[in-house]
Amino acid sequence: MTFPRPARALFLPALAALLSLAPPLTASALAAETPHRLDIQTQAELAVVPDRATLEARLWEHTPAVAQTAEHEADADALRQARQRLEERAAALIQRLEAQGLASEAITAGSLQVQPQRLPDTQHGDDTQEPRVRTRLQRPVSIEVEDLAQLPGLLDALTEAGVNALDGIRYDLSDREAATDEALVKALEKARHKAELMAETLGIELGEVIAASETRAPVFQPRMMAMSDARAEGAAPTEYRPGTITIEAGVNVSWEIGPKP
Repeated sequence: MTFPRPARALFLPALAALLSLAPPLTASALAAETPHRLDIQTQAELAVVPDRATLEARLWEHTPAVAQTAEHEADADALRQARQRLEERAAALIQRLEAQGLASEAITAGSLQVQPQRLPDTQHGDDTQEPRVRTRLQRPVSIEVEDLAQLPGLLDALTEAGVNALDGIRYDLSDREAATDEALVKALEKARHKAELMAETLGIELGEVIAASETRAPVFQPRMMAMSDARAEGAAPTEYRPGTITIEAGVNVSWEIGPKP
């Protein structure tokens, strides 16, 4: 903004007089306005042993492979027979699992899945056969295990029942919330320990907590594992070891710094 010369002559002295009335912002005033605080950021890990598991298995049957035509449709009778075989195997599997002491509500047989498949082409000499196709009928089976001591017997039952695929074991906790709370408490305790150690080393006194926040909320993720065979030749039956699941938590805590004692 440009002032005319007479106005400028009146404005500048007035501005200088106004600034002279403001108290000077000294270094001591700045220090008084700046809070004395100690900031601690830390992370903690909690290793927990899972106490439950989920087994995922699959059963399937195929229709006979036939030559592919311009408009191939699966034979209805072949599909019916394959489905009947699949249902009989699934029923036999459930009976074996219940014989191992597993409750019926812990067994979930998924929906029937129907998937057309094209088989690799085969060639004999100069003659190439027409591509062949078949249909796979599949049912997934999910098993909830509340007692990990049952795992060896259940896995043996699955093998004896002739499951086509065993997709592994997902280990879990019956009380996830308690485990994540424990990880958060561990992170807070670690932050307090570090703050007290720094205060003692620096000769300062910790005051009240003035701020606290999570930098990494504790998250629990079930762990998927393949089966591990710890059996040596001539030793006891196979042993399945769940290992541990790690839960990480992070916090940022600020303390007010009091006067030196």
